[in-house]
Amino acid sequence: QVQLEESGGGLVQPGGSLRLSCAASGSMFRSNPMGWYRQAPGKQRELVAAITNVGFTVIAASVKGRFTISRDNPKNTVYLEMNSLKPGDTAVYYCNVGGVNGRGHYYAGDYWGKGTLITVSS
Repeated sequence: QVQLEESGGGLVQPGGSLRLSCAASGSMFRSNPMGWYRQAPGKQRELVAAITNVGFTVIAASVKGRFTISRDNPKNTVYLEMNSLKPGDTAVYYCNVGGVNGRGHYYAGDYWGKGTLITVSS
């Protein structure tokens, strides 16, 4: 069983920065890719960034150059560093334990955190 708990959300002004953390329990963390998703009101959940267990990353085009994903395996924690935030980044952000298919694409697994809300507004 895996439990994921996100933290670090809140209200931030446009152009500001936040760092999200996802603490994981269970043995799957160190061997599995991890992903950050977000879901804005009225929209589908979308992949923001993912990282393999050895540190290869993928970043969505909409946040490339602004967001960075990283992980600390001894701490069972994955991070999402968000800079130059825009109102369009407003969403609930979720952590996920997933996998990578044969084409190197991240896919979501069954384990999700409860999410943390980011609101970008002046």
